[in-house]
Amino acid sequence: MRLRADQLASALTKRLAPVYLLSGDEPLQLQECGDLIRAAARTAGFMQRDVLTAEPGFAWPQLLAASQSRSLFADKKVLDLRVPQGKPGKEGSQVLQTYVAVPPPDTLLLVTLPKLERAQQQAKWLQQLARAGVWVPVWPIEGAALERWITQRLQQAGFQPTPEVAPWLVAQVEGNLLAARQEIDKLQLLEPPGPLRLQQVQTIVSEQARFHVFGLAEAALRGNPARCWKMLAGLQQEGVAAPVVLWALHRELTLLATLADKLRLGDRPESVLAQVWPQQRRPLLQQALQRQHDWFALLGRCHTIDAVVKGAEPGDPWLLLAQLCARMA
Repeated sequence: MRLRADQLASALTKRLAPVYLLSGDEPLQLQECGDLIRAAARTAGFMQRDVLTAEPGFAWPQLLAASQSRSLFADKKVLDLRVPQGKPGKEGSQVLQTYVAVPPPDTLLLVTLPKLERAQQQAKWLQQLARAGVWVPVWPIEGAALERWITQRLQQAGFQPTPEVAPWLVAQVEGNLLAARQEIDKLQLLEPPGPLRLQQVQTIVSEQARFHVFGLAEAALRGNPARCWKMLAGLQQEGVAAPVVLWALHRELTLLATLADKLRLGDRPESVLAQVWPQQRRPLLQQALQRQHDWFALLGRCHTIDAVVKGAEPGDPWLLLAQLCARMA
């Protein structure tokens, strides 16, 4: 069965299919569709999850072996298979066809692929997966559809945007849904729910400030404290709000804490990093994880800084942000 991305949530409330196939080059939609499927699986009792990445050299029999193995603490499992090249090859095609011919009980297979060309969509293995379960191809959202998407997200965040807000944001993010979500997250952090006017959005959404804030987080991940302090001073001089800087750092620390916890539980580093999209970020996060910080403790410092920013606790938020960057680096 083939579904649009906006139909998936409703379908998941009715029943879970044994196989889900996600394809496309729009990372936010792929991530959110995958999150919906994994959340529905957890609700249905699929508590074990194995992540497999079919990169060159991948041993495809691992998929069949993983489908037969069970944890002592979970009877149901999710096989989260990533195929970055979109082509499983002859061996992979045969293994996937073997799998879907008789899907293992109490196992959900989630396959994530990049955008598929027409010839790839007609491949026998893919057609068999689609017939056995649900295929959700995701496509870029553009033009009027992107305006509607942004308006809907703003409303979900508690805002009542005036008509000119969404078109202005469309021009700023240039079709990048991840950037659009980040801007909406920033607005939600700095503005109370309710009416949202264009002037408010223009004051907060600054392309230059956005670049520097994410550049600061990247410098911290790269282990460059001197650059962190220089960029932090520049952000303060530019008048960038401290909560925006805190939000960017908190975002990276949340991801690092999650990845580090998976490593602590014994997951293989390559499997853990395979969950990071886009792929270009993996070396940077791997470099940060090698410093073996207590990332949850650093995440806790974010909550302390948030209290200082809001006046609930005494202190200088910019000094605390500098200390947090230094510790991350």
